[in-house]
Amino acid sequence: MLESELLDEFNEITEKFKELRSILKIEETQKTLENLQKLTTAQEFWNDTKKANRILKQVKFCTNKIKKITDIKSILDELTILIEILADEKDPELAGEFKQKLKIFQSKVNDLEFSTYLGAAEDKASAILTIHPGAGGTESCDWANMLLRMYIRWTDLKDFKATITDLQPGDGAGIKSVDILIEGDYAYGYLKGEIGIHRLVRISPFDSNKRRHTSFASVYVLPEIEDEIEVEINDKDLRIDTYRSSSAGGQHVNVTDSAVRVTHIPTKIVAQCQNERSQHQNKAVAMKILRSRLYNHFKQIKEEEIKKKHAEKTEIGWGNQIRSYVFHPYSMIKDHRTNLETGNVSSIMDGNIDSFIFAFLKWNSQ
Repeated sequence: MLESELLDEFNEITEKFKELRSILKIEETQKTLENLQKLTTAQEFWNDTKKANRILKQVKFCTNKIKKITDIKSILDELTILIEILADEKDPELAGEFKQKLKIFQSKVNDLEFSTYLGAAEDKASAILTIHPGAGGTESCDWANMLLRMYIRWTDLKDFKATITDLQPGDGAGIKSVDILIEGDYAYGYLKGEIGIHRLVRISPFDSNKRRHTSFASVYVLPEIEDEIEVEINDKDLRIDTYRSSSAGGQHVNVTDSAVRVTHIPTKIVAQCQNERSQHQNKAVAMKILRSRLYNHFKQIKEEEIKKKHAEKTEIGWGNQIRSYVFHPYSMIKDHRTNLETGNVSSIMDGNIDSFIFAFLKWNSQ
C-alpha cells in the first residue's frame, strides 16, 4: 500500500497537468503541425528557402511541444499502473520506483507550468548571452569565466546547443568578455531573468594573503532575431574588419585573418565572431548577432518600458546586483528580486539554476 501523502501528491500533480494541457491547447498545436507538414510536401516548398526554413522551425517547435506533453503522459500512465499494483500488494521495491517516477513527473509538470509564463513573442527564440567582468582585474575576469562555465553546464542540462561566437581572454586568468549563441526553444525566455549584475564573495585564489574579495560581472541576454522579423541594414552603414583569431592554440587554430568584426556605423553597435573555420562563416554569425543587437536597440527607443526592464545600463558594482554568490564566510546564493536563496553553491555553479530562473519568471508575471 502507498502512503496517503504520496497519493495526494500524485492526484494534485495530475490535476495540474490536466489544467496545463488545456491551457497550452495541445490539440490545436497538433492541427497546426499537421497543416505545416502538408506544406512541406508541396512541390514548390523549396522555391522560397527563407520561407521553407521558417516553416521547418515551426514544425520543430510544434513537434517538441507535443513530445513534451506525450512524455509526461507516458510517466502518468506508468504511475497509474504502479498505483493499481501497489493497491493489492506491498512491494518496497515498486514503492521506491513509484517515488522516483513521481519526482520526475513533478519536475516535468513544473517545467511545463513555467512555460506558460513565457508568452512574449521573443520568449521562444534562441538567445545571445554576453558576459563582461566588472572592475577588479584578474579576480573579476575569473568570476566572469566561472559564470560562463555555469551557463554552459546549464545548456547541457537543458539539451540546448551553446556556441561561443567570440571570447576575449583575460590578461592573467579568466575572460574579458564572451558572446554565446544558445539555441533551443524558449532559451531567451528562460534566460532573460539572468540580465543584470552578478556579485561574488570568496577567498581569492589570486591573493597570497588569502583575503576575502568581492567581484562583479554583468550578464546581458538578447533574443536571436529570425528572418521573418525585419531589421533594415544598409551595406553602406557597415564597416567590416578582419583580424586573426585570439583563440588558444591547437590543430584547429586560425592561421589566417578569418575572424570578422562588423560595425554598424550609425549606432556604433559592434558584433564579431572568430569561432568558425572560415571568414564567410564568421561573417554570417557576426551578422546574425548584429541583427539581434540592432533589433533590441531600436526596440528600446520605441518601447521605454522594455528599456527600463531589460536594457538599462548600470554600473557593474555595489548596489546594482541581482544575485549574490557567497562562498565565504558561509555558503549561500541569493536572488535579490525574488529573495530565493540556497546553500547548495556547488550545484548552482554546476548549472542547476532552474530554481532561480523559474522563481524569476513567476515573480515577473505577478
